[in-house]
Amino acid sequence: MKSSPETLLGGERHILVVEPAGAGLRLDKYLTEALGSKAADDEAFDGELLSRARIKTLIDQGQVSRFVDGKPVLIIDASHRVKEGETFALDVPAPKPARPVAQSIPLDVVYEDAELIVIMKPAGLVVHPAAGNHDNTLVNALIAHCGDSLSGIGGEKRPGIVHRLDKDTSGLMVVAKTDRAHRSLSEQFAAHGRDGRLTRAYTALVWGAPRPHVGTIDANIVRSSHNRTKMATAKTAGRTAITHYKVLESFGDPIEVTLVECRLETGRTHQIRVHMTALGHPLLGDATYGTGQRTRKAKLPEKAQAALERLGRQALHAHHLGFEHPVTGEQMSFDAPLPDDMQALLDALRRG
Repeated sequence: MKSSPETLLGGERHILVVEPAGAGLRLDKYLTEALGSKAADDEAFDGELLSRARIKTLIDQGQVSRFVDGKPVLIIDASHRVKEGETFALDVPAPKPARPVAQSIPLDVVYEDAELIVIMKPAGLVVHPAAGNHDNTLVNALIAHCGDSLSGIGGEKRPGIVHRLDKDTSGLMVVAKTDRAHRSLSEQFAAHGRDGRLTRAYTALVWGAPRPHVGTIDANIVRSSHNRTKMATAKTAGRTAITHYKVLESFGDPIEVTLVECRLETGRTHQIRVHMTALGHPLLGDATYGTGQRTRKAKLPEKAQAALERLGRQALHAHHLGFEHPVTGEQMSFDAPLPDDMQALLDALRRG
């Protein structure tokens, strides 16, 4: 197995050509074995970076390409069986910056005690530092608000975080303030409500008229092979994803827009946005998944068009969150009204 490293935007790229000894191995296993011994002593890596789990994560994140006719093609299937002579590129991002720092960012606190805090995340606020968003995140605000109590809980980069919302999705989030709260809440989110402790519901405005009025979308979600920032549905690959939806109100004759409630049975990246798009009813304002937004918007009443323009994001709000308190065992339940931008759009649609 050959490995040829080269610099890549502060990180490192490895070009690997499969030799006979590696033929037939799963891609994640092959990459782990090919890089393991050499990368262990390389300053660009840390010990965990070359674990098989880490390699699989890099594959899922679209960091592995296979050269076909000399051109790199993303490959996101860790179970792919490699063949002798195949050439792969593995991109290992540069080490992440130092731990987040406290920043004085206003928080809309819905509930707080010694174990946890529930907040209303506004649209536009990133949950935790990542590439392109190293500060001014919810984590930075939480560190300033909670102080040293968050230190080390759930890792330096995501202290206290047990779930997330997309940057442009508003709504309720719970954050752990102690290790025991983090363990309990993480278990509840991992179960996705199947044990009856966790409940989550979202309000969304979608294009068209979903049929039936009450339904379930059961479609695996994978990272897009064409754009690593997007997700897509798949028949067999990817991870199980299940969304339950219910039509609440419709607008237009014929129907142009529908207000729906979505409840999650799993929690995948962009799940509601991807699933409603797969159903043929993308979210209003979703520039990533909602094709034909301009044509559809033109069919709305003038005031609704203006309200949608002001919204400037996907029309998605996490309006309900319920969980079992990690210490008292009490069932906690929180509901939040629509933010002003979504409410203005809804009002405009109702006025016609």
